[in-house]
Amino acid sequence: MNPDIELIAGPCSAESEKQVMETAGALSELGVETFRAGLWKPRTRPGTFEGVGAEGLPWLIRVRNELGMRVCTEVACADHVRRCLDAGLDMMWIGARTTANPFDVQEIADALGGTGASVLVKNPASPDPELWYGAIERLKGAGVKDLSAIFRGFSTFSKTLYRNSPHWQTAAEFRRRYPSVALYCDPSHLAGSAELVGEVSQRALDLGFNALMVEVHCRPQEALSDAGQQLTPSAFATMLASLRSRALDSGAADYRQTLDELRAGIDALDCTLVRTLAARMELSRRIGKAKKEGNVSIIQTDRWNAVLERVTALGKEKGLDAGFLTRIYNEIHEASIAEQDKK
Repeated sequence: MNPDIELIAGPCSAESEKQVMETAGALSELGVETFRAGLWKPRTRPGTFEGVGAEGLPWLIRVRNELGMRVCTEVACADHVRRCLDAGLDMMWIGARTTANPFDVQEIADALGGTGASVLVKNPASPDPELWYGAIERLKGAGVKDLSAIFRGFSTFSKTLYRNSPHWQTAAEFRRRYPSVALYCDPSHLAGSAELVGEVSQRALDLGFNALMVEVHCRPQEALSDAGQQLTPSAFATMLASLRSRALDSGAADYRQTLDELRAGIDALDCTLVRTLAARMELSRRIGKAKKEGNVSIIQTDRWNAVLERVTALGKEKGLDAGFLTRIYNEIHEASIAEQDKK
């Protein structure tokens, strides 16, 4: 196992004591130090497997006592927290559905405050990172010191390769805002397919994550929840052997010199971009004034379509993605409309 990659691994759900011990034993042999298993499972529809609940707490404690692993599970309310604390669990995580509800998060934060417990927070299922930031701040405000975050992508109506849309830029923004909070990636929920977990894991490591939470089950085909995204211990071992971790920085002189030169070039171009945008916006203001004087509507769809067609064609010649340019120019267009509307 790569010692540079911190791991939490285990089944989506604790289903039986035998399943828990068999999976944990296999993971312990691979060097995994923290075992995860859901006891309370928030499900969309009633009648599906909703977890064994507190009955599974002694199973996790047995894993810790017999295998020396840290153990963690998901909590969704203050009662779950109290039961986990009473049982002596090492860690707890707040799931994506719970993170989306500030009332639930505050209840959990109040129950955890001053306990010294280790807590991880998943981003919400909906693409609203403010809920994620708010959850972190509520827990910090309650006095939770040992705090980490888990990125698992966002739900989407669009059909994509992955179960959840990987808005990697959101994870990058989280790291910028909370540099002291460790950030894990949950490649199992992001991918939604065991075949894609390795690919997502490597992408996360390439982007600077140094910790993973992966779902591993001794017999995934028999799993009572999320069977398709869980790895067998042997497949997990194979994936780990293929992963390449990356350093956050390098002290090599050649690397530093090259990076400094390239960054200086980017800084100069950024100055040019800002000046160009300012000049473009000034022209938009003058256009807005001319439209007002001529009693012409601000929004002219044909003109905007022609602008988009021209810039995306030019971008294609320069090797730029059309979607990327369209997103940028839509923002520019909205700002231009706002400026024209002031006149």
